[in-house]
Amino acid sequence: MSSEKMVEFKDFNKINDFEWEIPLTYRRDMQVPVRVFASEEIVRQSLKDKSIIQAVNSSSLPGLLNYVSVMPDVHQGYGFPIGGVAATDVQSGVISPGGIGYDINCGVRLLSSNISLGEAESEIETLSNLLFQEVPTGVGRGGTVSITKKDFARICETGSRWALKNGFASEMDVDLTESRGFLEGADFDCVSERAIERGIKQAGSLGSGNHFLEVDVVEEIFDTRAAEAMGLMVGNLALQIHCGSRGFGHQICSDFVREFQTSVRKYNIVLPDRELVCAPLQSEEGQRYLAAMRCAANFAFCNRQLLTHRARAVFERVFEKMAPDFHLRMVYDLAHNIGKIETHTLNGKQTKVCVHRKGATRAFGPHHEEIPSRYHLIGQPVLIPGSMGTASWVLNGTDTGMEKTFGSCCHGAGRLMSRTQAKKSVRGGDLLRELRDDGILVKAGSMSGLAEEAPQAYKDVDLVIESAVGAGLARKVARLKPVVVIKG
Repeated sequence: MSSEKMVEFKDFNKINDFEWEIPLTYRRDMQVPVRVFASEEIVRQSLKDKSIIQAVNSSSLPGLLNYVSVMPDVHQGYGFPIGGVAATDVQSGVISPGGIGYDINCGVRLLSSNISLGEAESEIETLSNLLFQEVPTGVGRGGTVSITKKDFARICETGSRWALKNGFASEMDVDLTESRGFLEGADFDCVSERAIERGIKQAGSLGSGNHFLEVDVVEEIFDTRAAEAMGLMVGNLALQIHCGSRGFGHQICSDFVREFQTSVRKYNIVLPDRELVCAPLQSEEGQRYLAAMRCAANFAFCNRQLLTHRARAVFERVFEKMAPDFHLRMVYDLAHNIGKIETHTLNGKQTKVCVHRKGATRAFGPHHEEIPSRYHLIGQPVLIPGSMGTASWVLNGTDTGMEKTFGSCCHGAGRLMSRTQAKKSVRGGDLLRELRDDGILVKAGSMSGLAEEAPQAYKDVDLVIESAVGAGLARKVARLKPVVVIKG
């Protein structure tokens, strides 16, 4: 970590109630300012860890454009803060694994249903037991499908298209996935044998940590037109799946963080923090990382699709007699740990950039060519999961967000406590009972793991949403309340 002093509240320039800037004059090595999109309360809260100084450190990377954006769910990460967005020029800029994260394409998928909680109530316990039984969770658990190395390579290079070809997805599932579930330019030859060993047995598995499968009820709708386009109705069940590329993506990140320690010396890149290691995007090392990262991203898209297939089978087994036309319909699937080559308007010109989103969600506004036709008029769905016992939110991207943050928004509530602090403060068994008393059934493989993800370990997600909406990054569509939570 940089030896520079920590940021204080007096170092910010207030732009408005939800935008604050640390100017270039704060530190000599800054290439661009840092812009925080949050209420004063959240800004002050964020100064309790190293997340804001990490954003300042990140602002020193070569080739950055505009400013480093910090989301209201910000907290300390590896190198970059979680909840950080940075765009580099594709010709003169760098790519940094720390700006994307270890769990490449960790993301969220939302599915809607036409069955109400009232109709389903008598079967909720059965549903929770079957989901926990049928969906592989936990560290090291194998996936739902057995695949060859050739299959694995195809998944890495074609993403959700492999699931579609093999009967695990519909055309609608693929169409309603960010980038249609596939990043072009993935190259399996850029992936290490160790990464392949870690990933090949994990296709169709949830993992552990903050990953979850959650049955929700639509509690409130704020935008009827948008909710109708998404198939969300008050009182009906919905399903969220939150997971990523498992040990495969983690190993790819580890491999290139190690390699880039040499790259920064080779290209004479001076960094305030070694965790920010990077390589010029157009260098041989940078291109190999980009190709390997895309393999992990494609694997993650396919992984969430395989989990969807398994969850649908469980839902239909439980509810088919109750509702013959019952089906879990895709709302959207998006990434929140990813690096993408995108074109954005900067100073009135269309500019190609490499957007690093770490703990940040793509949130494109209406009429953008990359969002599905059914959402063209309303903007891309933005999925913000809560923290097990709290609400989750569905938002829409805006034109304002396109201008301010390269079309990005927050990705969750954001941690307040470290996992170690949470385990010291919360007993998993007590939490399980408290949540059940609140009408939330939780199935977890570990009580200590459950304590790490306790609601009190996170910020108030409703306040985070107020900041994102107040800053104009997104609009409210619906609020979801958890009913069943499946954890690793």
